[in-house]
Amino acid sequence: MEKRLVELEVENFRSLRSIKLPLGPVNVLIGPNGAGKTNVLKVFRFLADMIRTDLIPAMDEHGGFDEILFRGGESIPDHFRIKLKAAWTPHATLEDSDEYELVVALNDPASQGQLTRFERFKFPGPQGGNEILIRSDAVEVRAVSVRHTPSILDVLRSDAHMRTTGISSLSSGLSTLPRLSEEAGAREVRALASRLGEFRVFDVSVDAARRPSRLLQRGGDSLEDDAANLAAFLLTLRKEDSDAWSRLEEDAVTVLPQLESIDFEYPSGAAREVVVVLHERGLRRPTQLADASYGTIRLLGLLALLYDPRPPALTCVEEIDHGLHPQALELLVERLREASERTQFLIATHSPAFADRLKPEELVICQRQDDGSSAIPALSVQRIIEIVEASEGEPLGELWFAGALGGDL
Repeated sequence: MEKRLVELEVENFRSLRSIKLPLGPVNVLIGPNGAGKTNVLKVFRFLADMIRTDLIPAMDEHGGFDEILFRGGESIPDHFRIKLKAAWTPHATLEDSDEYELVVALNDPASQGQLTRFERFKFPGPQGGNEILIRSDAVEVRAVSVRHTPSILDVLRSDAHMRTTGISSLSSGLSTLPRLSEEAGAREVRALASRLGEFRVFDVSVDAARRPSRLLQRGGDSLEDDAANLAAFLLTLRKEDSDAWSRLEEDAVTVLPQLESIDFEYPSGAAREVVVVLHERGLRRPTQLADASYGTIRLLGLLALLYDPRPPALTCVEEIDHGLHPQALELLVERLREASERTQFLIATHSPAFADRLKPEELVICQRQDDGSSAIPALSVQRIIEIVEASEGEPLGELWFAGALGGDL
């Protein structure tokens, strides 16, 4: 997958005091409770919220500026910072990537909560590309090759002159610049915002997924973040992509030994609602999904996610192994790698059994440090490879659980 996120850099966002996380097609965060795995996912949820609403509503959704800031250490930070590198626009590559950087800071540490924001976009191009700087209500567009950008905090607090535009001083350029169609770089900003805005944090709600769901009014709808429309999505998949449906059903039969096939019923008429029914070995009647086990519903939701023909640019999954039999994990990892040709994955887990099936470049070790900050990644890929070689090939999950990769409590 060549069009994907390349790196995430964060300062002072909850427990993420200072991290720089390289990102591949499949990224599995493993660590104890409180190590910061969920906070990495929250960074992407925050960016998606910011595009759908704006900067202030997104901060409010996450508890406000003070709640977002890192709480450890001896002094209170006066800013948080998020930086992404990605290969999404036409001229970007994994080596010469697009960049987006956001800083939200107090104007003055002694100010009464007055905030300012600074944003920077960089897009490669055949003649060097464009850089867009936004501070307060002013925007500057310049050629990347003209001069190197100083520290973003230096620019934020400098008196450098920038052209005033109609952008609000606390609005995000990601949500406003795409509408400025004549601005240089606006097309690239639109592409970046489109990708970020579709990020999905997927967490199957078993109670929601087991209920009947309304039939989709149009083709092309994606699975909802909590799988609440699981039945309708699966029915649409069977109608629109018989090959994907056959493979999904075969996978379900493989890891659910009692299952023979999956079908659908329409409790309120064929035009309104649909439920999933399972034909199981030895039973006289099919089992509605409402009566299926927790693990069965979780598995079907995850398989639906992995076979989604129109996935977002990045799919985040919390506790992917929760409720699943360990023997299902081998197949799940295989399908993750296949699906990573269509979407990039960022996954959180506590499961050594799941980690056992991963490659070193797919595993991200997370640890909590004494000052309350998260070390992510706590070990480089090269260091993980060295530890595996020294162990004569022990599985990654076993090494993590034993403490060789930092997994002991």
